[in-house]
Amino acid sequence: MKKSAKYIAVNAVVAALYVALTVPFGALATNPYIQIRPGEALTILPALMPYCIPGLAIGCAIGNIVSTFGIWDIILGTLITTIAALLTAFVFKKFYFAPLPPILLNAFLLPLVWLLAGTDGMTWVIYLMQVGGLLVSQSVVCYGLGIPLYFLAKKRIVPMLRLDECRSKSGICCESCTVGKNSGE
Repeated sequence: MKKSAKYIAVNAVVAALYVALTVPFGALATNPYIQIRPGEALTILPALMPYCIPGLAIGCAIGNIVSTFGIWDIILGTLITTIAALLTAFVFKKFYFAPLPPILLNAFLLPLVWLLAGTDGMTWVIYLMQVGGLLVSQSVVCYGLGIPLYFLAKKRIVPMLRLDECRSKSGICCESCTVGKNSGE
């Protein structure tokens, strides 16, 4: 299978998993105080596979369709997830830091998105309660589910995909791999 087909397949699977782990939770997945959104565990994957960022963004956008905060959550919530994924991929690559961007960005920015969406009676106290609830719930999901997913992906998924480098024992690129061909490696 060509690399481009693998990239598309990986992103399709990531998007589908995000939706499948978000939509069934309905209102719990979009609750402004405590979000039960297991799909957020996938936000750790860019630390290992930066090429899965589009899949996360698409999955988040589709998952946010059920949000009570409407188009604001679909667009800005997805943008927040995408920025968090980019930070995870290119700044916070270590597994213990990788969950921080989605935790912090979602906790501090999503309540502002919900304010834009027209949440009535929003005060600083309510904002801080939402931030606190999201910090806790995002931490549980991103560390509790995300870290085990990180190690599973590192051990089983990334080597199987062979998208980053050749895994042949000789160090010379194998026939089924395109690494090193036409690049002088």
